[in-house]
Amino acid sequence: MAAAAAGALGRLEEEALRRKERLNALREKTGRKAKEESEPKGKHRKEEEGEPERHRELKLRNYVPQDEELKKRKVPQARPASVEERVKDQLEAAKPEPIIEEVDLANLAPRKPDWDLKRDVAKKLDKLEKRTQRAIAELIRERLRGQDEDLASAVGSAKQEESDSD
Repeated sequence: MAAAAAGALGRLEEEALRRKERLNALREKTGRKAKEESEPKGKHRKEEEGEPERHRELKLRNYVPQDEELKKRKVPQARPASVEERVKDQLEAAKPEPIIEEVDLANLAPRKPDWDLKRDVAKKLDKLEKRTQRAIAELIRERLRGQDEDLASAVGSAKQEESDSD
């Protein structure tokens, strides 16, 4: 068994060496091609196409130039923002505004156990209240009509008595 294990290790080592050789060969090929392609084509392409080379505009922040032309490119120094104003704004924003000035004890008390039932029945009670008001108004109208008839008959009888006495 030891011989079989040693044979297997030998084959694995040989395969590892072959892989290393193939990888090195690939690296050499790709490395040489990348260098050859990148340098000459990049330089010659710009010259052939006639594109002018682009330069970034020079901005001088910390350097004080002596040349008049370079002094034009100097960036003015930045002024720090007023810290006092920012702090005041932050302090004002942090102040909590009093939402409730007085505490209402009714709001703090726990709800009654049947509050949800009252809420659900409230719509039905509103309809019944309207019907009740209509019925009361109807009864009042009927009484007034009855009184009008009684009043008319009373007036009529009073006229007859006056005419009889004349």
